[in-house]
Amino acid sequence: MALTPPMGWNSYNCYGSAVHEDEVKANADYVAQNLKQYGWQYIVVDFLWDFDNPPGSNIGNPFQKRLEDGSYIPWLAMDQFGRLTPNVNKFPSAFGGNGFKPLADYVHSLGLRFGIHVMRGIPRQAVWAKSPIKGTNGITADMVADTNSKCPWMNHMYGLDMTRPGAQEYLNSILNLYASWGVDFIKVDDLSRPYSTAEVEGYRKAIDQCGRAIVFSTSPGATPVDKADNLKRNANMWRMADDFWDEWKAVLQMFNYGQQWEGIGGPGHWPDCDMIQIGKLSKRGPVGQERYSRLTLDEEYSHMTFWTIFRSPLILGGNLPENREQELKLFTNDEVLAVNQHGTDPRQLYKNDNAMVWYSHVPNSKAIYVALFNLDEQQEALSVDFASLGLKGKVAVRDLWEKRDVGTFKKGYKKVINRHGATLLKLTLLN
Repeated sequence: MALTPPMGWNSYNCYGSAVHEDEVKANADYVAQNLKQYGWQYIVVDFLWDFDNPPGSNIGNPFQKRLEDGSYIPWLAMDQFGRLTPNVNKFPSAFGGNGFKPLADYVHSLGLRFGIHVMRGIPRQAVWAKSPIKGTNGITADMVADTNSKCPWMNHMYGLDMTRPGAQEYLNSILNLYASWGVDFIKVDDLSRPYSTAEVEGYRKAIDQCGRAIVFSTSPGATPVDKADNLKRNANMWRMADDFWDEWKAVLQMFNYGQQWEGIGGPGHWPDCDMIQIGKLSKRGPVGQERYSRLTLDEEYSHMTFWTIFRSPLILGGNLPENREQELKLFTNDEVLAVNQHGTDPRQLYKNDNAMVWYSHVPNSKAIYVALFNLDEQQEALSVDFASLGLKGKVAVRDLWEKRDVGTFKKGYKKVINRHGATLLKLTLLN
């Protein structure tokens, strides 16, 4: 799975917990009509699809309240086996026990793939209800929960004690349910900070036994770099950092995270810079007022260029039907997207206070992709020295964002780049 970095859309940055079925379909339609031909394919419903958000509500991270009898309100949509199901007020097609299958079928009918966000562990309300675990003989939710393992920012779940009989069976049961719905992608939250090794491995086993190919994404970060080997064996993508938002300082910080993880990504396993903060954000939360990205256009190019050269998964976070021409242009450059999907072994060449250069290799070729970033507060002329990349002789330079051949050069290439801007080049040795 995920032999190249996954590309798609996620509902979180524009709708928080409050996305509704018609909005998911509208974004899927947009991808099918405008982006699918460029490789974009995943449509992912982010968190709290089991929670009731009335139309127009703005709830970000709702908590449950525990009553005197130990039960919880609001009660999350859940089946008899302690498995959360879509709230039918937000996802009407789930009515009658259909789950996400009708919505997944709709996404699949467009030639796209369907994904969901889930929280690590088992619902606290299932523990209170002593829900039976499917596939076991008499084991109930309270017998497998680790009640000391709690998410610090949402009180819906307990962790699983993977040493207990029935814990793996619970994960198997939810993945079997997701597979029956037609899920192609799961983003499992609260796995990486702290890193929950046993549960990461448990989700991997559950996916492997469910009979469906499902991409496994872990969240959030910062994921410990020393867990890279475990991640490469078990996950397809993992978050390098906490939630990324539309601020230049966050882009700069992501450059640092990228350097920490360089050389680790590859087919089937990708360090993840988080969603792309371009387009209409925060329509109903979760951070700030409804807006188009606060990044300048030059900063958006730097944002897209780094995610591309680093080979991060490309998951769009804005509400796509509200895209303007500038967003569409950033998402539909086939030469740029080829760098993300096919460039090999991305590395940082150098970085200082004013500039940064990354490069990767064009497969089956001596050509090299190079990204130049102006980190300064003013326009600067940035250069790349060909010898530093092992290129000796005449080199043809192509500007990938502009889709034009710049010319032939011998020692290096220099370009004036706007404040906080970037350029992406292809350098081809001619002799």
